[in-house]
Amino acid sequence: MSFHTKRSGRADEVLELFDIAGLKVKMNCKDGLLYERSRAYLSDGQDEKEDFSLELDDDRLTRLNDNVPSLTRDECYYVYMGEGFYRRLLDFDGLLLHSSCIEKDGEAYLFSARSGTGKSTHTHLWMQTFGDVRMINDDKPAVRKIGDRFYACGTPFSGKNDESSNVCVPIRAIVFLQRAKENRIERLDPAAAIPLFLSQTIRPSTEEYMTKALSLLDGILKSVPVFMLYCNISEQAVHTAYDGINKYLNEVKENEN
Repeated sequence: MSFHTKRSGRADEVLELFDIAGLKVKMNCKDGLLYERSRAYLSDGQDEKEDFSLELDDDRLTRLNDNVPSLTRDECYYVYMGEGFYRRLLDFDGLLLHSSCIEKDGEAYLFSARSGTGKSTHTHLWMQTFGDVRMINDDKPAVRKIGDRFYACGTPFSGKNDESSNVCVPIRAIVFLQRAKENRIERLDPAAAIPLFLSQTIRPSTEEYMTKALSLLDGILKSVPVFMLYCNISEQAVHTAYDGINKYLNEVKENEN
């Protein structure tokens, strides 16, 4: 994993308030990668009360960095502040899904897979094919229940590429990708989807948080259609996904009527 960091020349100890995934989050971004990527999320109301704060002191950062010497200290701070955000998100009906997430026609499509499968390539093909597609987060969108619906939300924690938008968009579908020579899509039942989800999110470290994560996952699987897309890297794969998802959802809507 590699990042590109610009230096901003700001003071190193500044607590700021951010609007992230519909929450007020206070954090010290320091002077580097997190600072640069967080500007689009800076709250207009700096005096408002935060939902939670994120902290990572220098001693703990040093210990964490010693375990991942391939990262610079700044990169390590960015990665572990992101991990802290997603762990706290469980307290607010939200979780991380390692995926590339796009918006089309006012709804979100999340494409998840193991690293190297081609999820970013696939979503960028959507952007090239349709034109009216916006990237929400190319690596680590937040999935959060707001009211009675699940939303995909941009965050400043977007992996090695800084591709995210500060939006919360209702989810239309979640799709897991698997490389194949021919393109086809199928609906996944919850039992098949559970291990795929668990492999692409942060594993809670306590029983309490695992219970919260499983409860959220149960709600997602009851509310959001989940698919498996077997695909190659082509525009045809995009149409297979889009047409298959919307054919299924239109049939469900017709049956309900």
